[in-house]
Amino acid sequence: MNLSLLILLPILTALAVLLMRDTKQVRVIALMGSVLQLALVGWLTLAYVNARNAGVAEQFLFEQRMSWFNAFNIQYYAGVDGISVAMIMMTALVVVAGVLVSWKVEKLTKEFFFLLLFLSAGAYGFFVSLDLFMMFFFLELAVIPKFLLIAIWGSGRKEYSANKLALMLMGGSALVFVGLLAVYFYNGSPTFDLVALSKAHLPVEVQSKFFPFLFLGFGVFGALFPFHTWVPDGHSSAPTAASMFLAGISMKLGGYGCLRVATYLMPEGAVEYQSVIILLSAVAILYGAFATLMQTDLKYINAYSSVSHCGFVLLGIGMLTKTAITGAVMQMVSHGLMTALFFAAIGMLYERTHTRMVAQMGGLLKLTPFIGTVFFIAGLCSLGLPGFSGFAAEMTVFMGAWQNPNFWYRAATIAACASIVVTAVYILRALGKVMWGELHVGSPKSEVGSETAGITSDLGPRTSDVAFGDAEWNEKLAAVILIAGVVVMGVAPILIQNLLSPASEEVMKNVLRAEF
Repeated sequence: MNLSLLILLPILTALAVLLMRDTKQVRVIALMGSVLQLALVGWLTLAYVNARNAGVAEQFLFEQRMSWFNAFNIQYYAGVDGISVAMIMMTALVVVAGVLVSWKVEKLTKEFFFLLLFLSAGAYGFFVSLDLFMMFFFLELAVIPKFLLIAIWGSGRKEYSANKLALMLMGGSALVFVGLLAVYFYNGSPTFDLVALSKAHLPVEVQSKFFPFLFLGFGVFGALFPFHTWVPDGHSSAPTAASMFLAGISMKLGGYGCLRVATYLMPEGAVEYQSVIILLSAVAILYGAFATLMQTDLKYINAYSSVSHCGFVLLGIGMLTKTAITGAVMQMVSHGLMTALFFAAIGMLYERTHTRMVAQMGGLLKLTPFIGTVFFIAGLCSLGLPGFSGFAAEMTVFMGAWQNPNFWYRAATIAACASIVVTAVYILRALGKVMWGELHVGSPKSEVGSETAGITSDLGPRTSDVAFGDAEWNEKLAAVILIAGVVVMGVAPILIQNLLSPASEEVMKNVLRAEF
């Protein structure tokens, strides 16, 4: 299996899109390229599982290595383990769904799809990287497309949101780069080779000084409290597909980096700062949940709930048990799929109602039964209903967290569990107000700060003759793809747990070495 194809295919597709002159051709090429990506990722997953079942015990499979910058011992070094494969599969599903949801984008269509595909190439490159410089290269490669997607195709305070996102993520990148340089220079034999570094042992004092740079730097990408403030603004201003990519893919780069780089390469640092990580994670979970209660805009509801859900990822990593780490990766995959589904449903509703304000909608299930069903599935997955991925992931995090015998860490686990009640309140409230009750769309005056600010609807607050269509073929297909992911993971979590287990054990070997 040639992992370079995962990076080359979206880049080649993006370039092909730029060569097209007809908008229809642009859409078809973008969709064909994203479907080919998904097929390639499916092939990769099957090849990986078959290799493991055949007894192949190497930590990383399908490795590719070639010299990149000889003077600094930098290589193009790619390979995958179970964690990488899970993240790559999630990325492929979100990419296909994002392209389908964006089918009717009219403004600078080819440029829009070019940036979406280019962003996916950065994500694939990041997840397959086994050279830290190569990983950082692809991390940075994914920032500029996010900025442009929001600044050009966004809404509301899009320039402010785009600038805030770019500046905060670049600040996080700067912290990451400082940490990577410390790993490179203090290793004894300067290298960015992740596998070699994992077998070496950085001095404890180096880990103590530079672990915060790596964890906080990647944490900015993963919505670590209090560096999460770019998330609500970025999501609320981004177009639908960009919101799906931001929450479904880009935020996972942070969680993956916290685990793969910070915790794996600096286990003594992870143990030393464990209490800080758990505290910040618990605060993020509770803060995100209660902040969501105060929101009246559907995108802000999903954005703040993402802060809460991503807190479970960092909580699982911080607990430093195998089950909790497995749960953290499951939560990354689950959140990536369910929040992409939620943003897709919100985008579908906005296309028809031209508002995202909960108070301006009601009874829409009567007019949009398919979109309403998608909205319900996304919401129920978010609140952790059994049978969906959210339940399987969060339960694994909780069980793994409870395995840590520290009293205060268990108290943090109980606090995190309590957030489920708050989540149920804001999810069920939003579902009930938007989908049930008397049919109405719009209000005499839109609320300030929403995407509809300054727009006066022709529809009164209680309109009985509202009429618009349900989801179209592209929207239905996008929703079905994401729903399949959350249902399969929820009904058969053993599939992803078996995929992740060997990789989680490798992380724990380094952690146990640090503890003893």
